[in-house]
Amino acid sequence: MENFNQTLPTWFFLNGISTVPLLKIIGFLLFIVMYMFTLAGNCLLLITVRLSLELHTPMYFFLSSLSFIDICFSSTVVPVILRNTLSANKSISVRGCVFQMFFSLVLGVAECILLAVMAYDRFVAICKPLHYNAICRPLNYQTIINKKMCACLASMSWGVGFGNATIHTPLTFQLPFCKSHHVNHFFCEMPPFFALSCKDTRTNEIIVYVAAMFIVMYAFLLTLISYIQIIFTIIKIRSSQGREKAFSTCASHLTVVSLYYGTIIFMYLKPRSVYSPEIGKTMSILYTAVTPMLNPIIYSMRNKDVKDTIKIRLSKKSNHSNKKHGSKTLSKFRRFTD
Repeated sequence: MENFNQTLPTWFFLNGISTVPLLKIIGFLLFIVMYMFTLAGNCLLLITVRLSLELHTPMYFFLSSLSFIDICFSSTVVPVILRNTLSANKSISVRGCVFQMFFSLVLGVAECILLAVMAYDRFVAICKPLHYNAICRPLNYQTIINKKMCACLASMSWGVGFGNATIHTPLTFQLPFCKSHHVNHFFCEMPPFFALSCKDTRTNEIIVYVAAMFIVMYAFLLTLISYIQIIFTIIKIRSSQGREKAFSTCASHLTVVSLYYGTIIFMYLKPRSVYSPEIGKTMSILYTAVTPMLNPIIYSMRNKDVKDTIKIRLSKKSNHSNKKHGSKTLSKFRRFTD
């Protein structure tokens, strides 16, 4: 304990994107554009689902939950990257680093579980439509996906995330960081911190592997089984239009799942002996900045219901504005003629 107290730093120093001034500016602009698109796209989806009664279904409940997680996940990481890109002071306090690592673990695992839940939701909707509640409210004992089940599955994803972060964060920061306090990464994440410790981190790595195998592989298998069943069911659909609609709905989810799970597996299930800091940075950017930006684009651009709802809302707002402007003009004209 005494050795740990002596080697516990007050600050860590995170590496920026580059030391080349031009690349710094390009990187800053790229990240801020991705961050603004992430906030705008996910907020638009949240507002659209919230204001549209026709979208109050389990599918859009989980999609709203995913958008909320993406906003929080990106906001936990990207602002620090933006600050460190242009600022000469790239330090972060131990408390700030603990906070960032804890919540990035919570949100990353919550999204991982939620994507599997969304695959199960699509499985029930397509393969067992008579047991699927399209209004997301409890009907009878035969309903599989209802309001209570929606809340339970969403809570489970957050619960697993908090449990995972509660284990890994204290174990990481109880290590003695006596090699260096300069982290070769954009934000506080476990793999780069293991390289800073002068203590054997094999136990930490085993715990990370076990947790990642259990969480990621369980979520991946649930997703895989759900989509195998979905594909067999879609093949049996006689209507070509019905098959096309079902495949279109599932394709967007599979795109997100493939990108997210692939980068997570590469980052956390790769042995430390073959871990590359530069590749690790790229992978972390994909699931903390790129995926949260792409999620609303993929779902909204490939989803007719969302696009139609947004168009209706915009047209109503435009008509209301035109009527309001017309009434003001008429009122001015009457006052002038009087």
